[in-house]
Amino acid sequence: MTSEAFRGTDQEHTRQPTYSYAMEEDIDVTSHTEGLNGLSHECKPLEEITNGHSNHKPFMNGLIIGHNVKDHTNGSTPLTSLPISALKQNGLLQTLATGGDQPKPAEDNVELEKARQEWEALENVQPALTEDLIPTPLISFNEALQYFQTTDLGDFLKNIQPTVRRTGLAAITHFLFGPPRLHRELLEERDLVFAIAQCPVDNSQTVHMRVLQTIYKRLIGSKLDCPRYGPHWENIGFQGTDPATDLRGTGFLGLMHTLYFVMDPETLPLARDIFKLSQHATQNFPFSVMSINMTRIALQVLREEALSKECNRRQQVVGVLNEFYVATYLHLYQLWKTQQKTIADSGFVLKEVELFAKKNPKQMLRRLEVFLKERRAGGIPRGTSPDPQAQQPSPSLGERATRGMGAGCKGKEMHFTGVCDLPPDMEGEARLI
Repeated sequence: MTSEAFRGTDQEHTRQPTYSYAMEEDIDVTSHTEGLNGLSHECKPLEEITNGHSNHKPFMNGLIIGHNVKDHTNGSTPLTSLPISALKQNGLLQTLATGGDQPKPAEDNVELEKARQEWEALENVQPALTEDLIPTPLISFNEALQYFQTTDLGDFLKNIQPTVRRTGLAAITHFLFGPPRLHRELLEERDLVFAIAQCPVDNSQTVHMRVLQTIYKRLIGSKLDCPRYGPHWENIGFQGTDPATDLRGTGFLGLMHTLYFVMDPETLPLARDIFKLSQHATQNFPFSVMSINMTRIALQVLREEALSKECNRRQQVVGVLNEFYVATYLHLYQLWKTQQKTIADSGFVLKEVELFAKKNPKQMLRRLEVFLKERRAGGIPRGTSPDPQAQQPSPSLGERATRGMGAGCKGKEMHFTGVCDLPPDMEGEARLI
């Protein structure tokens, strides 16, 4: 067994390497060596070698290490087992594999050959992946929805408010001139939507965690899971280290809509375009919090029965609400991008989007249909082209934002507020804080 000379503290003098061919199998040697990270590692030698393999092999950094080998430098300092990377850098492996620069006795060559074979076997050993490092499989919207369809949501169904309570003249006017009522066979599906909007995030539910992981990985483009808590959630537009704290007024439905947005092949490019704009140097906004606001607006439009006609026509509620959520986010995205809005304008832009969505639900859905059709055709969808005139900020909104938000509230330091801060049982038009 050979070793390279260890460089002393005096740079002008270098000790010459000393070679030792003795292989001592029965001596129990425990020593400490300084690893690459400056820490001391305790390594115990092999207790028994049989056919070049040991029955006792210590571990370091997830890899099996250790040979019962002694090397003497100046006849005193023992050379103990080192990590694989350190051995390679020090040239000991090359010396071990080639047998050194000097001729060896036959019996030493046999021992070296055994050690070399054992080393080659160890070199192929990879650190075992722990269960936590195995990526969580992505979850589709339908799979997540099926989970809620088969889960007992009775406690949440008791607290839902699927329609706006109207009394007196408002109730009579709505009955005579308002939108049609939702078909009876769709009431259960509508109630399920509002029940999901009551559900909080449950860390013990695998589906809940998979939804969070899927949203993060689809937006970031990562294949690895992220921790349940941490500042990385702020990278995709949550306000803190726990996404659950931002689900005011929308419950788990806020995450379900984002899941639909990033998992549908047709809407994913739009989701990433909006996410990219949310990272802009001056036009940035919290993507996930804004998404939750879009869910809140969509829920309110459904509650006011403005989507009942389209739901009756297509005989579904969830599909219509999903598309309306995307259409609402598209409308905000086009306003934000073409009029160069900033976070200071957020409250007023949300108010404008909400009012437009309530009055023009059919037009919103039609705009989304045209947008996706133009994108499939390979053209530039209307409302997203960089038109210099269209990019001029709205004077009325800009002036109101300056007066309402104050000069001291700018950029990311502002606390983002929107319709999600409103109580879920509010009546009439929403008022933004």
